[in-house]
Amino acid sequence: MKVLLDENLPKKLKQDFQEYEVYTVREKGWSGKSNGELITLMITDHFDVLLTFDKNLEHQQNFRKFPLSVFALNASDNTYATLKALVPSIKRKLSEPLTIGVIEIRA
Repeated sequence: MKVLLDENLPKKLKQDFQEYEVYTVREKGWSGKSNGELITLMITDHFDVLLTFDKNLEHQQNFRKFPLSVFALNASDNTYATLKALVPSIKRKLSEPLTIGVIEIRA
């Protein structure tokens, strides 16, 4: 499974998902891309999941028309210390059959 960490997430989060093929937006050279461009790049590069802290993302794009799952992380802030608590929930969702569209994962 190929996972992309959005640029609004700490890159350190990547270390918690070593069992997956995980890249950051920065590593791919996609920093500053619009959501539409990012989705196109992800589809072209065969990504399965986008992890993001963008809480308004589902109102900006209709993700149901793209073959991607978007995990919108909902926590008090986007620091590694806070988001680490979401890792078990994220891994649980990753182990299930993926659902197309935006899935909110709460602290």
